Amino acid sequence: MTNKIIIENLIKIYGKKHFASLKLFREGKTRDDILKSTGNILGLADVSLEISKGELFVVMGLSGSGKSTLVRCINRLVNPTSGHIYIDGEDVAHADEKRMREIRLNKISMVFQRFGLFPHKTVAENVEYGLKVRGVEANNRRQKALETLEVVGLEKWANYKPTSLSGGMQQRVGLARALATDADILLMDEAFSALDPLTRGEMQDELLRLQKELHKTIVFISHDMQEGLKLGDRIAVMKDGAIVQLGTPEELVTNPKNDYIKAFTEEVNSAQVITVGSVISKRASLRIGQDSVSSGLKQMSNHNLEVLYIVDEYNKPVGLVKRQYLEESLKQGKEDIMARMETNFPTVDSSTRLEDIFDLYKQGFPLVVVNDKKEFQGMVEAVDVLTTLGQPN
Repeated sequence: MTNKIIIENLIKIYGKKHFASLKLFREGKTRDDILKSTGNILGLADVSLEISKGELFVVMGLSGSGKSTLVRCINRLVNPTSGHIYIDGEDVAHADEKRMREIRLNKISMVFQRFGLFPHKTVAENVEYGLKVRGVEANNRRQKALETLEVVGLEKWANYKPTSLSGGMQQRVGLARALATDADILLMDEAFSALDPLTRGEMQDELLRLQKELHKTIVFISHDMQEGLKLGDRIAVMKDGAIVQLGTPEELVTNPKNDYIKAFTEEVNSAQVITVGSVISKRASLRIGQDSVSSGLKQMSNHNLEVLYIVDEYNKPVGLVKRQYLEESLKQGKEDIMARMETNFPTVDSSTRLEDIFDLYKQGFPLVVVNDKKEFQGMVEAVDVLTTLGQPN
């Protein structure tokens, strides 16, 4: 996958005497040491990471961890002290202000925590603002604004002022304004934290829905682990200006690097994070035209199975057969497995989270797990799920 954003050795120091502070940092001094010696604050401490095109990348941390500084360095609202920020291969950390204005107009949009709407302008005028700054002709920018408002479900509110809208609706306007410019990158700094819990959940769902359609590269800042785990393809957890751990939501929950990460994840409902693919316990299958009844029974005995899934020549599951049927076929000397195959069976994608699969066990069969090409990956029994969820984070 192509990297959209590459950050290398990024350092930000707030205050004067940057060179002295930078020297202390490179000598191994801590944030507290630097503050005590120079009065300066180490905002970012040698941050390096890569964000793929189309990825929803979450940066998390407590207040003062450096997460907002990081996202504001990407569009140079904050100028880094040292390091590189590559967007589509261009080092924007060292671009002049004229070039940065062009990049902000065409490549990057930002969604703010407090909406940032103009109260005296209509919803449509707010959405088309970025296009107006870019110099887009009035009729064209209004058409684009209305199209974008339709995407976020607010086309009927185009001529209202923002004060007529609820908080969640105002944030949708802010999101529409960012989307209207067709920028490849969205920076979202605590974008939903000012909303009530119910509206916040709705906006998270809306963002995920839009991301499936639009495939933007999104950098989302949050202090809420549950939000980060819900939204992020990957998550970087920061502390004192540095990245403590970077990984998928599942990796953070199942394999926290230290006590700091454990504290973030200890209240998390694991079923909402762990995927089916990570709890596959058995990968035995019976291939049509290749495996015999006796080989199927041998696999069942080796893996202690009562059911075996049958796959075709393309390794795609087409049915299942029970042990008793294979035993009867063996006694009768029959090799026609297809005649005893059941085709009504529960299938689940390997990326599905555990909380979404419990109803599938009603048929009484292990779940067959497939990848995005519908190829057989293995099976998951109910006991596998219960055992995984019973383990402490």
